[in-house]
Amino acid sequence: MTHVSGVGSWPGESSREAVVTVRDLLADVDGHGLPYLPELPSRGPGSDLIGRSAALLADLSVDLQPSGWRFTDRPGRDSARARAFLRQDLDELAEAYDGYAGPLKIQVAGPWTLGASIELNRGERSVTDEGARRDLVASLTEGVRQHVADVQRLVPGAVITVQLDEPSVLSVLRGELPTASGYGRVRAVDRVEVARGIQEVRDAHDGDVVLHSCHPDAPVELLAATGVTALALDLTESSAQRWEAVAAAVEAGTRLWAGVVPTSAVTSSADAVRTAVAHVVEGFGRVGLPLASLADVTVTPTCGLPSLTPRGAVDVQRVAVAVAGELTEKEHD
Repeated sequence: MTHVSGVGSWPGESSREAVVTVRDLLADVDGHGLPYLPELPSRGPGSDLIGRSAALLADLSVDLQPSGWRFTDRPGRDSARARAFLRQDLDELAEAYDGYAGPLKIQVAGPWTLGASIELNRGERSVTDEGARRDLVASLTEGVRQHVADVQRLVPGAVITVQLDEPSVLSVLRGELPTASGYGRVRAVDRVEVARGIQEVRDAHDGDVVLHSCHPDAPVELLAATGVTALALDLTESSAQRWEAVAAAVEAGTRLWAGVVPTSAVTSSADAVRTAVAHVVEGFGRVGLPLASLADVTVTPTCGLPSLTPRGAVDVQRVAVAVAGELTEKEHD
C-alpha cells in the first residue's frame, strides 16, 4: 500500500488549526496516511527550521543576530521564543492526538544544515570549525533523543518517525557556502565526515528516520549510505541519472518518499493527480523497478507549502492523498 505524508511546514500562524488540519487530512486515510507535527514559519523567528531545531540542542545556546542565528554563552530572548513556540505546538499535539495510536512524524534540521546556518561567536559558520562540527552533531543527537521522548510521552500510542531536513548538505559537500566576508567560500567537508554526522544523529532514534533533501542534485548514494530508513526527495524534474540513483537505493532497502506533488495552487485536482501518478510510474518503468515496489513508497508534496494559503495547502495535501490511492491500485498491475 502506497503511503502519504507531508514535508512538514504549513502556512498560517495558528498552531491549533495546523495540527488539527494535518491530523484530519492524514490520520485516518485508509491506513496509509502518516500525519506529522506541522511547523509554522510564518510566526516569525524561532518557528523557522533553523531556530526551531536549534531550540532542541543540548548544552548549546543560540540567539538571533542581524546576520542570522549564532551560538552564544547563554540562551537569549529569541531562543526562549523558539522553545515557547515548540512547547505550544507540543501542547496542541497532545490535545489533538489524545487516545491516538498510529504513525506520527516530527521534523528536525540535520547537522549539516544547522552547521551551515548557525554562526560561531566570531561570525563564521560553525561548519568551518572541526571541533564545532563535532559538538553540534553530539548536541543535536541528544536533542533529538529527548525530543522523541517528549513526543512519545505526550502521545503514548504514536509510532514515531523522525525526519532529518538537510537542504544545505550539497552546499557543504561542494564548498559552495560563502564565508562571513562574502569574498570566499567555506572549505568543503569530507563526504565520510558528512555521512558519519548524519549517521550519528540518525542513531538517536531506534525507529524510522527519513532523510529529506529537496535539492535536485542531492547526493542520493551518499544519503542512502547513512543508515536512514528512507530518503525524501523532490522528483518532479528528475533526470534518468537521478532515477537510476533512486533505484539503486530502493533495491538496497532504502524506502522512497517521493515529492511529486508540486506546491502550487491546484486548478484541477484530477489533472494534478494524473500528472503525479504518471511521473512516478514512468520513473519506475524507466529504471526497471517493479510496480509492486510502490507499496514501500510514501507520496508527499514538494517543499514550499507555507507560500500558499491554508486552503491552498489543504488542496495540495489532498492531491497527495489521492495520488497515493491511485498508486496503491497500480501495485498489482
